[in-house]
Amino acid sequence: QVQLVESGGGLVQAGGSLRLSCSASGIIFSLNYMGWYRQAPGKQRELVARLTNVGRSEYGDSVKGRFTISGPIALNTIYLQMNSLRPEDTAIYYCTAETIGIDYWGQGTQVTVSS
Repeated sequence: QVQLVESGGGLVQAGGSLRLSCSASGIIFSLNYMGWYRQAPGKQRELVARLTNVGRSEYGDSVKGRFTISGPIALNTIYLQMNSLRPEDTAIYYCTAETIGIDYWGQGTQVTVSS
């Protein structure tokens, strides 16, 4: 049973920083990618950042230049360093991972940015 556990969310003032962590357990086959999505109230889930098993990263337009994803996913763990946070970054952040064509999701961690 694959499980993803996120940590590091919380309340921060605008302009501040947070670091999210995600660890995957129960992995049998190598992960192809790990990443972060977020969902704000009343909005669709959107890509924040994704990291492949060959080290390629991809970011959502709204976080480019402010957020950094790191791994290595070979250790089944990723991090998301979030700087210059804005109130519009407030959302539940979900960790995701894919292996052998199956996507797994964590329970999510709340990030709240106050103005």
